[in-house]
Amino acid sequence: MSQESQANAEQPPVEQSPVEKPVGDVEAFKDAAECLRTLAHPVRLRVVQLLLHGRYTVGELASDCEIPDNVASEHLRLLQRCGFLDSERDGRRVYYRVAEPHLNQLMACIEGRFLGVNRELDSDD
Repeated sequence: MSQESQANAEQPPVEQSPVEKPVGDVEAFKDAAECLRTLAHPVRLRVVQLLLHGRYTVGELASDCEIPDNVASEHLRLLQRCGFLDSERDGRRVYYRVAEPHLNQLMACIEGRFLGVNRELDSDD
């Protein structure tokens, strides 16, 4: 046995300190996965992007996304079901807005990665 092998054989194994795991488990991520699947649609991502900059009606969102109003309404319903959006009535119009503040950070990440847009987040985000 060489001196190096002999020296390594005599040293006790180095103990690694256990890594502290983050909170959660697979079960805890089921709702998150479902809501991320809901977001994973180009129209819904555009709707969220628009709503992060102001409130819009179904017709305004449909026009921007070049889809019929009834299709836009279905996208909005799915986003509301996950708690991403809420709505308020103003006379005969219903306006939608973002209810989940963390969407701002998520959209900033998406815009940076896929649109080449780097925007500053507010300190609240």
